[in-house]
Amino acid sequence: MTQHLKLRIHVTEPWDFERSAGTAELHGWTIDHANPDNEEWEVHLDEGFEFHERHIGTLLAGPRYVGEHLSRMFDVVTGFPVRLAHRQDGSWHYAFTAMISQRHGTQDGDAATDNGTSI
Repeated sequence: MTQHLKLRIHVTEPWDFERSAGTAELHGWTIDHANPDNEEWEVHLDEGFEFHERHIGTLLAGPRYVGEHLSRMFDVVTGFPVRLAHRQDGSWHYAFTAMISQRHGTQDGDAATDNGTSI
């Protein structure tokens, strides 16, 4: 079974996201990183958030710039720019931009896990 890749997502746009959702920092996990052909990763949030009177518990992360690949996230220091989508009327709706990075160590009492991406 593929280990969960734990992620930290800092939402940068819309500019008032933190005010409306209560936080700009989201934590979640994916297993989509295990397939290098995946161009987008479905991220399951540890705790969802409310946005425009709708609960969001899962996001779709894709590279912000054409020609980029999410695997580049492992090579960056502060985060990798992504577009985030949420489910709306049965399809994905891109509504946010963010910086995504791997969550290391312990977070909120979670034990550190080896997800196979460290050197």
